[in-house]
Amino acid sequence: MFRERAYERLSRSLSPAALRAAGKLNVPLYRATRGRLFGRLGRAPVLLLTTIGRRSGQPRTAPVVYLADDERLVVIGSNAGNERPPAWALNLQASPEATVEVRGESRQVRARVAEGEERAELWRRMNEQFPGFDDYRARTSRDIKVFVLEPLE
Repeated sequence: MFRERAYERLSRSLSPAALRAAGKLNVPLYRATRGRLFGRLGRAPVLLLTTIGRRSGQPRTAPVVYLADDERLVVIGSNAGNERPPAWALNLQASPEATVEVRGESRQVRARVAEGEERAELWRRMNEQFPGFDDYRARTSRDIKVFVLEPLE
């Protein structure tokens, strides 16, 4: 729990630009080691999420903490509680098909935003494995989206 709180405090102290830079450094190291390096944030697992840029049309990859829920994966667009959502969340809303990499294995997914009771339950479960999400929510007035990534058949 102490380590997760330390990560959460560190992420809140970084500017949005510093968070993006850290993510860009994380991606090649994660890929090169198949997630053995930078594949966890405390107890929470990390995946690489590749979306299509809503303005550029180019693939964009970001490391994101996730929750495994049977065949589905759950991610939260908290952006460490910054006022703007992360670019990957906006990209998913514009084009919900994406690719995830988990420990060197890639798969295609389609995203949808969780609502109501489902959202509340997934939020609670995500916060259990990485307790920073409640603090991030307290830092911003925006609605933080919870995305369910479902495998494409």
